[in-house]
Amino acid sequence: MSFRQTTIQYIKDILRAKTISEVIYAELQEAHLRKLEAETAAEYADAAIEFNERRIQRLERRLHQHKQEVL
Repeated sequence: MSFRQTTIQYIKDILRAKTISEVIYAELQEAHLRKLEAETAAEYADAAIEFNERRIQRLERRLHQHKQEVL
């Protein structure tokens, strides 16, 4: 198939009405993508929470040590 024929077919495919199956499949693909993005965001948030919990513990220990040194 020539470039011209391929281009014409591509344009025809874009302009034609999509079947119900094609619409459902496209929406299903998008739902999977959004789920993956949400899982990534949840993993990042969990890591941020864990990081800050350890940070708080470390800072509280340092504050306690500093108070002991001052006394």
